[in-house]
Amino acid sequence: MRAVIAEDSVLLRVGLVKVLETVGFEVAAAVGDAEALLIAVEEHKPKVVVADVRMPPGFTDEGVRAALMIRRQWPETAVLLLSQYVEERYAADLLTGNTSGVGYLLKERVANVDDFVEALQRVAEGGTALDPEVVAQLLLRRHRDPLERLTSRERDVLALMAEGRSNTAIAESLVVSDSAVAKHINSIFMKLDLPPAEVSHRRVLAVLRFLEVG
Repeated sequence: MRAVIAEDSVLLRVGLVKVLETVGFEVAAAVGDAEALLIAVEEHKPKVVVADVRMPPGFTDEGVRAALMIRRQWPETAVLLLSQYVEERYAADLLTGNTSGVGYLLKERVANVDDFVEALQRVAEGGTALDPEVVAQLLLRRHRDPLERLTSRERDVLALMAEGRSNTAIAESLVVSDSAVAKHINSIFMKLDLPPAEVSHRRVLAVLRFLEVG
């Protein structure tokens, strides 16, 4: 079973190669960044990819974005993501749509080789492998009102945004400065887990989230 590994830590990358080869996988490529990962997948058409969530150059969500692209362009390739700690938004992104052949594990699980190999084989065969901590966080998120994270002033700002008011109009209504409104809005975006994007687009998403919960 052919595999491709993407991990910027050389020690962990070498260790993953040895583990996979020991249990019968053919490691076609072991790379250190998301761009090289996509090139390797296109070239080798692996059965499964093992990738770090955060990789060069930005060490943010490069691995996740590469995984989502792989799922779109090569849907027959299974993907197992590894993360230093639970990042529920990334796990949710990966699990949106087809959950066949996907996995999300904390790196600490790799230390238990038997469990890691079992999870990898399950994902490669079209199953799903989720770290218990990831499951717990996703369940908590499902039952959590995202607006509970907002302060009362942030709720006021969001309600006025839902009315279609501009930052200046919101500032006049709440008797605060424009800069204070801008800070509240940025805080709202962060607390509602809205990724960086064009500002007007995030405003729409925030309002939709508000109206959905309300």
